[in-house]
This record gives sequence, C-alpha cells and structure tokens, in this order.
Amino acid sequence: MSPPRKPALRSALPSKGQEPLGRPGEFPESQIPAPSRKPRKLRTTAQATATTPLPVKQAVNKAAESQPVAPANAVADVPAHALGAIAPTSIPLPPADAQALTPPDHEQAMRELIDRALHALTAKATLGLSPAALGLAFADWAMHMAASPGKQASLAAQALEMQGRWLRYAAELGTHALRADRTPCPDCVAPTPNDRRFSAAQWQQFPFNLLAQRFLLREQLVDATAHGVRGVSPHHEQVVAFMARQWMDMLSPSNFFWTNPEVLERTLSSGGANLAQGLRNWLDDAQRLLDKRPPAGVEQFRPGHELAATPGKVVLRNRLMELIQYRPTTPTVQAEPVLIVPSWIMKYYILDLSPHNSLVKFLVDQGHTVFMLSWKNPGADERDLGMDDYLHLGPFAALDAVTSILPGRKVHAAGYCLGGTLLSIAAAALARRGDERLASVSLFAAQTDFTEAGELTLFTDESQISFLEDLMWSQGYLDTTQMAGTFQMLRSSDLIWSRLMRDYLMGERAPMNDLMAWNADATRMPYRMHSEYLRKLYLRNALAEGHYAVDGRPVAVENVTAPWFVVGTETDHVAPWKSVYKIHLLADSEVTFVLTSGGHNAGIVSEPGHPRRHYRWELHPGGRPYTDPAHWVQIAQAEEGSWWPRWEQWLVAKGSAQQVAPPACGSVDYPPLAEAPGEYVLQR
Repeated sequence: MSPPRKPALRSALPSKGQEPLGRPGEFPESQIPAPSRKPRKLRTTAQATATTPLPVKQAVNKAAESQPVAPANAVADVPAHALGAIAPTSIPLPPADAQALTPPDHEQAMRELIDRALHALTAKATLGLSPAALGLAFADWAMHMAASPGKQASLAAQALEMQGRWLRYAAELGTHALRADRTPCPDCVAPTPNDRRFSAAQWQQFPFNLLAQRFLLREQLVDATAHGVRGVSPHHEQVVAFMARQWMDMLSPSNFFWTNPEVLERTLSSGGANLAQGLRNWLDDAQRLLDKRPPAGVEQFRPGHELAATPGKVVLRNRLMELIQYRPTTPTVQAEPVLIVPSWIMKYYILDLSPHNSLVKFLVDQGHTVFMLSWKNPGADERDLGMDDYLHLGPFAALDAVTSILPGRKVHAAGYCLGGTLLSIAAAALARRGDERLASVSLFAAQTDFTEAGELTLFTDESQISFLEDLMWSQGYLDTTQMAGTFQMLRSSDLIWSRLMRDYLMGERAPMNDLMAWNADATRMPYRMHSEYLRKLYLRNALAEGHYAVDGRPVAVENVTAPWFVVGTETDHVAPWKSVYKIHLLADSEVTFVLTSGGHNAGIVSEPGHPRRHYRWELHPGGRPYTDPAHWVQIAQAEEGSWWPRWEQWLVAKGSAQQVAPPACGSVDYPPLAEAPGEYVLQR
C-alpha cells in the first residue's frame, strides 16, 4: 500500500479569476483561497465595519482607523508594505467597485454589537461553551436516535443484560455474606485502567461495591447510547459523549458523603475533624478565588528563586517576549546554540522548573549554549496582536538575536506545545526564503496536523469559535480561569471531582510541588491571536493543507530540509501522540520520533533518574515509506529512563561536533537588560 499523499503546495494557489476570500467576523488568514471554494464577493470597508471585533463604544467610529505596522526585527521576504497585511481591525480589502455597493447601515452595526455583547455575557456564565453548539449536537443525536428503532432495541437489550449481571453479582455477594466467605466476589464490570475512583479497599465492602458496580454499568450504557447512532455527525457524536461523561463524572458515588466509604471511615475515625478541615479548605479556596490569588502553597515556589533559577541574562525585550541567554557551566560548549520556543498559554519555566528537573539546566550542564523565549502575559492592550505578530516578534526576532550574538553558527530550534506549532510555521517560512540558519528542529508535544487533535476539537466548530470570539471581544483576551476550566473538563474525574472529594470531604490537601505551582501560573491570550489560531489551525488545518500564509504567501512543512526530533507522550489529552505523529505525513526530511511515558506536561519534564520512565524511538529517513502509528509501536526501540539524554546526543550528532569557548551573554547589539528570569514571567 502506497503512503498517503502529502498536500501539494500548489493546491493552495488561486485559479485564474479568483478573488481573496473574506467572511464577516473572522480574520483573513491570507490572500490565497482554499481549493474547491467559490470566490465570494467582498464587501465595502463600511460594510465590514459592522462586524469589526472592537468594543461597543469604538466599533462604529474606529472600524477603518489604524494601519498595520511591521513588527520589530521581522524577517521579511516581501516588500515592507506587505508585512502587516492583516489590519488590526480585520477588515478585508474592498473590491474595485466598492463605491457601487450598498452604503453602510449603522443601525445594523449596532444590532450586531448588541448580539455580540449578549453572547459575551452568556459565555462568562457558561465558561465559554456555546449553548447553540451543544444544542445542535444534541438535536442531531436525538433526531437520529428517534429514527433508529433498531439502535433503541439494542440499547434496551444491553440494559437488560447489564441489569441481569448486576443482580447475579448482588446474589453472589449475599451468598458470600451468609457463608462468612471473606474471598472477594468477582466484579461484573471493571473500571478503565485510568479510573482510580473505586480502587481503595473500602469499595470492596457491602453495600459500596454494589453502588460502584451499578454506576460503572450505567456509565457503560450511557457511553453506548451516545455512540453508534447511524447518521449522527462524528463531531456531534463526540460532543454528546463528552457531555454525557461530564454528567456521569458528577454523579459518581465517590463524590457524595453518604455513598463514599473512604469519607465515612475517615469521619468516624476522626470524629468529624476531616469535615471541619474540609470546610476550612473550602473557605480558603473561596476567598482566594474572590481575591484572584493562586492556590495555597504556590507562594513556596517563586520564579527566580525556587523555580526558573538557572542563571542567565535577558538579552532582548520587545512587546511580546523576552529572550534569555543562560550562563554556561562548562569549560567549552557545542558550537551550535539551542533556541527554545515555549508555549504562550503558560509560563516558559515548565522547561526550567526546579534545578533537579530543569531541561535548561540539563542542557547547559552538558555543554550547550541555551536561549529561551519568555512570553509576555498580554492584556487588553494586546487584543489586536495576531499570529503574524507572535511569529515575527517571537521566533524570528529571537533567531535574529541569537545569530547576531553568535555569528556564523547554525541554531538548534526546539518548541513545546503551541510554541512547537509556531516554530514549525517559522521553519517552513525560513525554508521558503532559502534561510538555512536552522541546524535542526525539535518538537515537544506539538502538533502540525490538527485533524485528530484530541478532545479540544470538541470546542472548535464554527458555532463554538464564534461564541468564544465574542467572549474575547468583550474583554480583549481569553482569561486564565476560562482557559483552565476547559482543560479541567477534559479530565473532570481527576482534576475536579476527585480533588473536591479529597480537599473538602477527606479534609486533605495534596502537597504543592513545582509542576502544580507552574500549572497555576497561567497566562492570557490576545483576542485576535487566539481567534486566528483556532480558525486557521484547529478549524481549517491550514498548515497541513498548504493554506497557512506568512507575509501573504503559503508555507509548507515539507520544504524544511533540517532534521526533525519529535516527542509525543502516551497519555497526552491536549496533543495526542498519534496527532503529533502526523509530522511523518508532512516532513520530507529525516524524522526521529520519540514516544515517552507520561502526559502532556509530566512526559516532557522527564529528567534522568525519574522513576518508572520509559520511551520508544525510531528514526525515519526521508524518502522511506510511511509507517502507521500502530505498526510503529511494534517496531520502535524500547528504552528505560528519560528521553533527555537521547535528545542531547542527537543534538550533538546533528551539529558540527565542534567545541568552542563559552560565549559571553549578549553582545554590542544585544546588551544584557536584566538577570534571568526577567520581568515578563512575573506578570500576573
């Protein structure tokens, strides 16, 4: 079987006579239309004003006011006037016959602004979830279920069979009790491997084992009800199944005082002290929430002290990021420096936590010169910064600084999560220009193809994104609490209900650690950037399909000639490893893929000596036939321990292997501005 065809770059080029696409209420991603789409007639500038994403008091009067400014230190391969093709007001360019079109309707503009304001108010109450999106998904499922008597009969039969299993289990429990048999009765249903709600020994006692087994059977039935209804859209099916799981997680007997044997036992043994302590925990959390303070214990982990403590200097600062150059610790260093682009959804120091698990410190101690971006925590003033701004003011500006400080040297670039996606776009743009400054590209839990991007795709249909845009439009950014709520819903059983049971019913506090402290230190995301990111990548998969434009021209990952080192994690719910693996379908150059144990964060923070760590890896030379993920797992080489040394050895092998004297921090053009970790990481 021949490997899947990669998207041809020329497919993104417009055919003769086509016009650039423009849609109300969305940001133009390029002047290049997608294939097989009919060109749409663009509206006048005045008409576009009606959907401009600005606050109510500014929307009518300032729709076409400002002009884009090329970002500082931008890498430009087009005329200067083309660098900022995306205007802050996001108004498509008018056609030549604009004067002949209908004049603006200011009353209609105000009506639309009222709608957006209402949507924004609703979104704050629903944590950004669109009621329309949920309603459409449920209606799709309900109508097809109503027209599927065979499916209904199958579910009824399954329910009867499960009820019979549970009754037989109850009878066996009674028999064991009469015989005083202490051997455990075989369960009629087993929880999933990651479900630890009923793992305690107390759940094997009557009647709590009956409650647990009945709940697990109902959970299976609800899941079967949500899936497999013929005719339902796959996306809607996933949404219905997801919401059904949220309800079942909430109704678990482990969440309630009278049905949780662990809580009852603790209450009896402590005389109710656990409930008193749980009340104090709840009052403390409520007060912290009202005061917008971090969780208890975070104050023990401060950036620049206990965390992000690797010595270095800030050598560049612009309106979006600070660039940190870390101080060398070895007599000589590798000639090629390492530039790391972290995600901007969280603070950069996930890769520079405590000294014992800092990836930065590990690299410095192995003789590498390391640079790291520290993103600014944006506010309402940055609402109009887009993906191009993050590209030019981020990787491009950092690469210019690194190659100026260390002239004549190639650079190993690495990106984590969203930073890895941005780095892939940057590498593709550099390859299009013939820029060969990158010695290699490494991606950590970062996606380049978003067709199978996990459960986050549940929140990326047109209805949901439009609803979220109105929320961001009202405040200028996506708030940290709103974003955190979405991620917690993906694992509500572990991150919400189990925590509530432990903190408030058991009266326990999980001890704070460095990773938990970092997780509580979230950042905001600008309105325009996040809208573009969701629409271009999640909704349209523009990078994989050859439609993603940088400076008005499409870029393609397949143009990158540098070797790739790509890491996926086994239990990643943000960037599933099979989605990360799709780099093999896009890259033409050599790909070394690593699948490591752990999740999205813990799998990447996997220092040498970390217990119970393992990984698989395999080199895929350019030009070799494609290997699917299932087969790859079988042929990949299994290793115990951390993947960090494997990556460090790979960096050395892909460089010149030349040892040079450690460089000074900064240069004449990029003088040191402050001590690491800088100022931006401290912004709240």
